[in-house]
Amino acid sequence: MKLDCFYPIFDSVAWMERLLPLGVRLVQLRIKERPVQHVRREIAAARSLCARAGAWLVVNDHWECALSEGCDFVHLGQTDLDSADVIALRKARVRIGISTHSHAELEHALAFDPDYVALGPIYPTTLKRMPWAPQGLERVQEWKRLVGNRPLVAIGGLTVERLAGVFAAGADCAAVVSDVTCHPDPEARTREWLAATHPRLP
Repeated sequence: MKLDCFYPIFDSVAWMERLLPLGVRLVQLRIKERPVQHVRREIAAARSLCARAGAWLVVNDHWECALSEGCDFVHLGQTDLDSADVIALRKARVRIGISTHSHAELEHALAFDPDYVALGPIYPTTLKRMPWAPQGLERVQEWKRLVGNRPLVAIGGLTVERLAGVFAAGADCAAVVSDVTCHPDPEARTREWLAATHPRLP
């Protein structure tokens, strides 16, 4: 499986309405601490938007809502793996991406035969407090050797300016949050990301 190299992560459908028309083809919806009814509505709207835009939607954490709304890709954290019904997801042919931050977590993730593995944070990030030190590019190289043919998603502190080093180290895909959503001009920054990653598109 090949992933688009540019993988923005948004916390609302409103972001998708703004930025999908620019050419984004892979996007994650990550909603935290909101009522299930709100999450379900956002997932349904995001699925419809992505279908019209020809983009791949990945739903973070809320695998039950994703399954009921007919989505075909979820992203699970390590704690989610213990509660998620992976058998049901696989039976519905839902693809699964998994976060990793350590060798133990990578071993745990690979036991589920994920469709992609994410490694982070690559660089310091202000998005949320992390118990892990920045992984750095050497760890990206190591993870690429360990994950086999699966796509490796790099996340954490990524910017357009850091892309070349991340891809050279072996990452297949760059996930980004604040470099787009906290930018003074998110549309312009998205265009910069698309221009920087376009040569790597299939």
